[in-house]
Amino acid sequence: MSEKEQWKPGNMLYPIPAVMVSCASETYKPNIITIAWAGTVCSSPAMVSISVRKERFSYNIIKESGEFVINLVTRELVKQADYCGVRSGREIDKFKEMKLTPSKSTKISAPGIVESPVNIECVVKQIIPLGSHDMFLAEVVGVTVDKRYMDEKGRFHLNKSGLIVYSHGEYYALGDLLGKFGYSVKKKK
Repeated sequence: MSEKEQWKPGNMLYPIPAVMVSCASETYKPNIITIAWAGTVCSSPAMVSISVRKERFSYNIIKESGEFVINLVTRELVKQADYCGVRSGREIDKFKEMKLTPSKSTKISAPGIVESPVNIECVVKQIIPLGSHDMFLAEVVGVTVDKRYMDEKGRFHLNKSGLIVYSHGEYYALGDLLGKFGYSVKKKK
C-alpha cells in the first residue's frame, strides 16, 4: 500500500470539463470565456453552474444579460479554448481571433459557437458569492447539437466528438470506454 501525504485544503477534484462560455449583452460585444468550474447541479429542471471571477471581462456581461451559452470543447477546439481562457475580451474579439463562428441561439440572445458539438443555452437564476469566484446558477432553456454525431435512429453519439477535460493545469482527450451506467450490477447471460 502506498503512503499518502497530507496537503492543505484545495481543489483537487479532477478531471473536470473545460468549456467555452459565450455571452453578450446590450452594453458588451459577444465574448468567450473558458471555464473549468462548470457542472450539472439538477436534472429537473435542468440546471448548471459556472463560477467566474468578478475581475473577468465576461463576469459583467453575464451579470448584465442574465444568460450565457456553454459550448463543449473537442480536440479540434482545445487551442481556441486555451486562448479564450488566457486572453481578455476587453482588448480583442475572440470570435474573430480564433476564427470561431457565432451561432444564433434558439431561446436567448447570447450566441453559441458553431464549431462546438453541443451548445447549452442558460438563463441565470441566482448569483452566489463564494470568495474568489461567484457562482452563476442557471436553468438550461435550450440545447443544440451537431447533426454529424446523430445516427439513423436519432441517437446522439457525443463521445465520438473527441471531448476534452482539464486536469491540474493540463488538457486531456477522453479515451477508452470502461463501462456503461449500471454495468457493475447487470446480470450476465
